[in-house]
Amino acid sequence: MDKKELVNEAIKASEFAHVPYSNFHVGAAMLLKDGRIFTGANMESSSYGLTICAERNCIFGAYARGVKKGDIIAFAVVADTSTPVSPCGACRQIIAEYLNKDVPIYLANFKGEIVEYKIEELIPYYFDGSELK
Repeated sequence: MDKKELVNEAIKASEFAHVPYSNFHVGAAMLLKDGRIFTGANMESSSYGLTICAERNCIFGAYARGVKKGDIIAFAVVADTSTPVSPCGACRQIIAEYLNKDVPIYLANFKGEIVEYKIEELIPYYFDGSELK
């Protein structure tokens, strides 16, 4: 599966976003070594702090079904933005913790623009939890 196909899966996922307040549809998709794809969409709550982004929805949903860090080989995020969408800080932290450092992260928009990053480019010096041990 190439990056355009993975982004298309994220676009499909964005159609399931529950965004009655912002109307800002975001989708995420991750590709696993075995070919499976997990997706997520953003879900808003009137109590804004309870809202969950598409990226965390995707990652947590996959992990809740037995996915492990080493299973993930690519990750994509997409929204209807003028340039490729970028994850918020909270999502960058979760991506840093739950995906290996070498996993390509594709940021895209509905116009088909795609840029590729590694997590250390998106959140250098992230907190990795090693200080907690």
